[in-house]
Amino acid sequence: MDVDTHTREGLPGTLAAALDELNGVLGAHELILDEERLKVYETDGLTAKKRVPWVVALPRSTDQVRAVMRVAHRHGVPVVARGAGTGLSGGAMPHEHGILLSLARFNQIVAVDEDNLLARVQPGVTNLSISEHVAPLGLFYAPDPSSQIACTIGGNVAENSGGVHCLKYGLTVHNVRAVEVVTAEGELATIGSDALDAPGYDLLALLHGSEGMLGIIVEVTVKLVPKPETVNVVLASFADVSSAGQAVSAIISAGILPAGLEMMDKPAIRAAEAFVHAGYPVDAGAILLCELDGAPESVAADLVRLREVLEAHGATGVREAASAGERALLWQGRKAAFPAVGRIAPDYYCMDGTIPRRELPEVLEAISALSEKYQLAVANVFHAGDGNLHPLILYDANEGDQLERAEAFGAEILELCVAKGGTITGEHGVGVEKIDQMCVQFTETELSLFHGVKGAFDGTGILNPGKAVPTLSRCAEFGAMHVHRGAEKHPDLPRF
Repeated sequence: MDVDTHTREGLPGTLAAALDELNGVLGAHELILDEERLKVYETDGLTAKKRVPWVVALPRSTDQVRAVMRVAHRHGVPVVARGAGTGLSGGAMPHEHGILLSLARFNQIVAVDEDNLLARVQPGVTNLSISEHVAPLGLFYAPDPSSQIACTIGGNVAENSGGVHCLKYGLTVHNVRAVEVVTAEGELATIGSDALDAPGYDLLALLHGSEGMLGIIVEVTVKLVPKPETVNVVLASFADVSSAGQAVSAIISAGILPAGLEMMDKPAIRAAEAFVHAGYPVDAGAILLCELDGAPESVAADLVRLREVLEAHGATGVREAASAGERALLWQGRKAAFPAVGRIAPDYYCMDGTIPRRELPEVLEAISALSEKYQLAVANVFHAGDGNLHPLILYDANEGDQLERAEAFGAEILELCVAKGGTITGEHGVGVEKIDQMCVQFTETELSLFHGVKGAFDGTGILNPGKAVPTLSRCAEFGAMHVHRGAEKHPDLPRF
């Protein structure tokens, strides 16, 4: 098929018939066919990977989503769901012969149940707007990815997003009670319930992080949390990242459970400070941002212990936010770190891996060595409390082989995470970015189980094909290439 041809004439019979039926279930302004507008959807936040979709569907109702899925299932047409397109692993990259199903018009907060601390929202509602909507009730929605001003709740479920407060309040999976999902066949199912638990298999957890491969989410019931009585943020500076990493483990070992515990290294500090002017110490080798919340008495006691731990582990400065405004500014600097780094390099490659906290100092040193190896600068920003790393590899796609080097650099970071007992993703998902590293983390048996789950939900394989879970043949090819390029440096990793 010529992907530039989107009229009925000249299409293969299957796609021509599907297009006829789509025109019957969607209105004139709910189907995008022209090349110029289709290119708007060619990529998500992983801009190095692009592909123009065959057609974009913009349904307004669950019935329309069901109708689109029935057409797709009947004709075997791939479907890729898309929210705001802020994902960083290529999970929403379109299929060139498929339907890009945008849920942007599903943007309503359906209901708030103040008595049971729940809210029913459509998948196109932005993360931040939930907290803003319930703020007058003294409530908030805890998961808060750095992209929360733009990312949508449906995408948060698909990627199981976290955020700076996930250490205490959990990931998206810990803050969702139920989802309504349209199956590959176009049927509607409710997974979970308003209660704390639901009978049967825990399919709700399974859908979190499933990257649109098991169903299309059309409504989410989220858990709301009362605003804490007291909140305090402490900024601690260190001479180097190793000392800061050791302090992270010591804080948790001391029995302190911060609401958020974030680390930034010197390049990230300087980029964020130049962008936001948050008052970060630009000469520090690393900083920790530690938020404590709860009852005034417990926060006061934790602050005393926190200072003791920080000073015992070499903090060169410890400062408490003096006001709510200063507290917000300190967090603004952290959440703006990604765009801040974008101001100092033409491109950056945002990685996402997770390691045990105890491995932080050694892994950060290894990342520094890899930076020298690939001759590419890196800025480290991450959720230190749960070991979720976000190295930002700086490069220029227009200069020689810098993109290829950046991707190889990122692959080594992910494989290092696995070697240290961690995982290749913490919250960004696998998508197309990390699909080869799935071959590193999982055995053939485990991958076969994943394919079995996929088949149970989507027997024809039309939902987001080619993402997240690699085929065994792909892993065999990757394994051969991996060994060839010297993968023996991590001898404990599984091989194909």
